[in-house]
Amino acid sequence: MDSGRASANGQTARGTPMRNRFTMSRTGEMGYHGAVFESEQEIPDSMKRLGKILGWVFAALAVVLAAGITFTIGWRPFIGPRARALTARKFESTPRRLARGEYLVRNVNDCMDCHAGHDWTAHDAPVLPNSLGAGQDMNMLKGFPGKVYAPNITPDPETGVGSWSDDQLARAIREGFGHDGRALFPFMPYPDFRALSDEDLASIVVYLRSLPPVRKRWPTTELIFPVKYLIRNVPESLDAPVPEPDLSTPEKRGKYLVTIAACTDCHTPQDAQGQPLPGMDFGGGFILEGPWGRVASANITPDPSGIRYYDEAMFTQAIRTGYVGARQLNQIMPSHTYRGMTDEDIAGMFAYIKTFRPVRHHVDNTEPPTYCKLCRQTHGGGNQN
Repeated sequence: MDSGRASANGQTARGTPMRNRFTMSRTGEMGYHGAVFESEQEIPDSMKRLGKILGWVFAALAVVLAAGITFTIGWRPFIGPRARALTARKFESTPRRLARGEYLVRNVNDCMDCHAGHDWTAHDAPVLPNSLGAGQDMNMLKGFPGKVYAPNITPDPETGVGSWSDDQLARAIREGFGHDGRALFPFMPYPDFRALSDEDLASIVVYLRSLPPVRKRWPTTELIFPVKYLIRNVPESLDAPVPEPDLSTPEKRGKYLVTIAACTDCHTPQDAQGQPLPGMDFGGGFILEGPWGRVASANITPDPSGIRYYDEAMFTQAIRTGYVGARQLNQIMPSHTYRGMTDEDIAGMFAYIKTFRPVRHHVDNTEPPTYCKLCRQTHGGGNQN
């Protein structure tokens, strides 16, 4: 048999398996031919070089992509958050913890602004009957990246958290993991609640266990792409104890309270990605639009454009009543929550606020909305910045 011909069993006379290739005929037409290259040694050097080049190009792209992910969004959006293992810890219910937990939940942490129904058209935004802890449809607040629902946190075993362990509740509140380990949407201010001491956390859990069970089921929060994946970067496990805060001075007391009350979340403007604008801490201009209207949060720094003119009495009035003199503040400012704070705690908050770096940012909801180049939002008095 001629060495160039194929045998009946599909091999050449040399015993080398026949390779089928597409080849170009002399007339320029693509044809299908057998046994074009009978061994790897017969592949042209130019094709070998091209294969190596493409291999290195793809390898380099993979390295660049991996580095880009590592140093930007990280791998958590792809592989999910890393939740710590749950423990069997149980928080003992005591009268002191019950009282402290009620004070924090109802008057400081502002939990019930989201986890209870409200009449948002009234100045005090009163809690609706039989809704304390039963959750709320948060989509009345405009601008969410998807559909957001504050869940039922009463002890109802089917629609609330009655079947959750104490550590599941603790992990959700302070670390941002749902009972099933998923990342919670950080509109729930668990990054701020990380500062809660272990004892304050235990008190909150004890109080939540004492709420009357309410049977109320809400849909699961559904966020849009890519937010639903990006939020996986936010939860962080806490493996070490969180000690009692240093309350030795009014300023230190105030810092703890302002942090766990999440004041910065509303009083600091954000960029399009939901990140605080650098240099604008507590400078106001965060837009809140819903049944209460469209308002921008106030600048609460000691700048002339902020609240430098406040004294402690005026601050206390604003916190407890929602009025500054005769001027009514919008009900989205939760004076209905903070009115129950002690005199000592309010004085501490005011002392701490006076230490803020002044931010020049004119925000006035009584003026026509205009574009503000500082916070890149449209709000009252924006064109004066």
